[in-house]
Amino acid sequence: MHCTTLGKSGLKVSPISLGAMNFGDSAYFASCGRTEARRIIDRFLSSGHNLIDTADGYTGGESEQIIGDALRGRRDRVMVSTKAFLPQGDGPNQRGLSRAHLTHALEASLRRLDTDYIDIYYCHQWDPDTPIEETMATLDGFIRSGKVRYLGCSNFTAAQIVESQWAAQRVGGTAFTALQAQYSLVARTIEAEILPVCHRHGLGVTAWSPLGSGVLTGRYRDTVADGDSRLGRLLASPAPMAQRWAGDLLTEHNLSIADEVGRVAAELDTTAVAVALAWVAGRPDITSTLIGPRTIEQLDENLTEIHLPTELTERLDALSAPANEPVNGMFTSAA
Repeated sequence: MHCTTLGKSGLKVSPISLGAMNFGDSAYFASCGRTEARRIIDRFLSSGHNLIDTADGYTGGESEQIIGDALRGRRDRVMVSTKAFLPQGDGPNQRGLSRAHLTHALEASLRRLDTDYIDIYYCHQWDPDTPIEETMATLDGFIRSGKVRYLGCSNFTAAQIVESQWAAQRVGGTAFTALQAQYSLVARTIEAEILPVCHRHGLGVTAWSPLGSGVLTGRYRDTVADGDSRLGRLLASPAPMAQRWAGDLLTEHNLSIADEVGRVAAELDTTAVAVALAWVAGRPDITSTLIGPRTIEQLDENLTEIHLPTELTERLDALSAPANEPVNGMFTSAA
């Protein structure tokens, strides 16, 4: 397996990362039970890939527990990333990026993951209520203690990334090495500012939702987003932001992009999933592509790697070029 260096670091990560958001019981997403999750993890690692990603807010912490159980006895051969920000209780100091919450969140994640350290620790989103200097100084303390090895941010804007890197310099701390961002043929807004900033500041980029939450597989063209689908669950959720995000994805323009992905797949005698993932993997400055299978069959399909010829890439580029009005990601302001 050819691994890629993560940003300006020495850490080698696989070109495909395993996202564990579906592991455990979820209210809005299709669940993946412990037995199937273990099968997925085993198959993923046996294929030569080495990075598993989760968050303390995924399935109430159950996702981290499943990963911790699955990696017992082989932790040193696997890279694990997790995130903090989301509420971990009802108290005012049980969310965000304050020193109080981050310290508690890290210890809780370490317990659930049954490990002494986190390979990449992400701020899940920007916290407007906490000075960024406090956040970066706290994260640097985690690095110095050995409990965290690399730092990252998720869903930050370009300006927030720059401010964080400057803050790390001001406090004499450790800067971010990684970014997780929404990126696919139906979500390309990071190309304008975020990717150039990451390149300049040495952040490796992992793309999440490379299949556009299933839109690019073609499953939504002829069927309504039912309750068993990811977007169907979001449309039926009580959260207006989730409903809006799902609705923004199910546009005629995005469905036309999915149609073109299907035509390209037919020309190459492969699947729409393979085409959509190959497009993301081939983009400049993308270090790893984050997949989120909930069945072993989905994993096998996601691991099918193909070469996307230049002329077909250009066809997809032209059709999916970002419009003047960007579509906000689901987690831009709250994740």
